[in-house]
Amino acid sequence: MWLENQTMGTDFILLGLFNQSKYPTLFYSLIFIIFLVALTGNATLILLIQSDHHLHTPMYFFISQLSLMDMMYISVTVPKMLLDQVIGIQNISAPSCGMQMFLYLTLVGAEFFLLAIMSYDRYMAICYPLRYPILMSHRVCILLATICWFLGSIDGFILTPITMTFPFCKSREIHHFFCEVPALLKLSCSDISLYETVMYLCCVLMLLIPLIIISSSYFLILLTVFKMNSGIGCRKALLTCSSHITIVILFYGAAVYNYMLPASFHTAEKDMMISVFYTILTPVLNPLIYSLRNKDVIAALKKVL
Repeated sequence: MWLENQTMGTDFILLGLFNQSKYPTLFYSLIFIIFLVALTGNATLILLIQSDHHLHTPMYFFISQLSLMDMMYISVTVPKMLLDQVIGIQNISAPSCGMQMFLYLTLVGAEFFLLAIMSYDRYMAICYPLRYPILMSHRVCILLATICWFLGSIDGFILTPITMTFPFCKSREIHHFFCEVPALLKLSCSDISLYETVMYLCCVLMLLIPLIIISSSYFLILLTVFKMNSGIGCRKALLTCSSHITIVILFYGAAVYNYMLPASFHTAEKDMMISVFYTILTPVLNPLIYSLRNKDVIAALKKVL
């Protein structure tokens, strides 16, 4: 009973990003602007894809799903951090911490698999162009997107309840700006070595399976592209894939560091900075990469304006 009270009866304290900054006001303003740009950019991209019938294709359907995930998971972490800085309160209750952790794990897990599905979509479009409309029908796209959300939620349902049931009898201060699993586990006073091993294997599978799909898809795409006699077609195929490859490198690179490297590579400051990169910066980069390098999106935006 005492351990249960220690776990659920006391708020956690999120130390956040601004305590370690020499210029917290400037840093706060920068994060706030990035947050607004991320929301505006992703929302605009979704509206353009929904409103322009030229963008009603599988590729843009998956891009709209990616933008939706980015909007949601930056909203899970950043607004509370900004609000806490304004009102001067850094507490978060155990249920709120668990909910934040669940939503974050679900959205990040879903994005891992969505990026794999997007590479598979490019493989079907380039390698099987004549059969592509049938193989990637709207029903198939909805099914694939649903699978991504479902697989992401499994990650949240498995890791969140186990993490939150550990007794936290050490300091209640989380050296992070949101309730991320590794940061929270550092507060536990019980033996978590077995759980860390299981979590590591789980994260490896969550990263490895999509990476295998992505690598295989682009390997087959490269083989097909090199066989093309048309230089224009070859350049167009590579340009179409380059935006997705950029996002994959940014997102997976940060995730591999956070969840797959040994503990000796980690410090609280490094972990927080990496989390800033793929939690705050990646959502603002996605719409810029997919819009500024995409003639169809630019044309749809000009039409709306």
